[in-house]
Amino acid sequence: MTPMRPPSLNLLLLAGSAEARQVAERLLTAGHRVTAWLTEQPRDNTRLPVPFELRAPGDSAALHQDMANYDAVLDLSHGFDAQLSHAGFAAATALNLPFVSFERPAWPTDHPLVQAAPDVVTAARAVPCGARVFAATGWASLLEFQPWRGSRLMLRQTNRHIRPAPFEHVELIFGEPPFTVADETALFRDLSVDLLICRNLGGTASRPKVDAAIALGLPIVLIDRPPSPREAPRLVDIDAVVDWVATI
Repeated sequence: MTPMRPPSLNLLLLAGSAEARQVAERLLTAGHRVTAWLTEQPRDNTRLPVPFELRAPGDSAALHQDMANYDAVLDLSHGFDAQLSHAGFAAATALNLPFVSFERPAWPTDHPLVQAAPDVVTAARAVPCGARVFAATGWASLLEFQPWRGSRLMLRQTNRHIRPAPFEHVELIFGEPPFTVADETALFRDLSVDLLICRNLGGTASRPKVDAAIALGLPIVLIDRPPSPREAPRLVDIDAVVDWVATI
């Protein structure tokens, strides 16, 4: 007798992380229907294999209404997109839907060259006068670096655009991942970087810039991730996330 296949589920994926694509592919292979919600357009190299919608986390009524069509919610949003995580968890809880969050283990901050900061404003205070800073903190962070004490703020952008830098001291550094330690080391040397400020994303994909800075002896400030929903179950492995779906 052919074993019965588990019933197909209609799953909602809060996306934005690199792992969201991997989980979506595996859920599709398992025969589930998957739709993703994001807060911004995905990059070409992280294009999702499932239909996606751009959603405003602040529109709680719309999230609640539309989420009611799903069997469960998987939160694999960007580590710094806490708004989507919290709004999604609140809506799922109100609807009594199964919900799980994926969370990468953060990079350790016990290296002598590394210090942690709760936010960009605090990190900006650690910039020495006249320093050339390489930042991977997102376009929206530029205002949080004010007032600026360094000489140059080199902001990485992974989506090419024609927006001008909003301040004279800001230089936009365009590059498309994946990045290697060798590439990042050469870039930091070419740019004469004195300090690296970046978000503590965890995982391996974004780690090369940190390892390159350590290899060059550059100080590093890692921005803490915003807290995920406190009561939401959290998993740190995508295999465990896929296995969780099988328990629904």
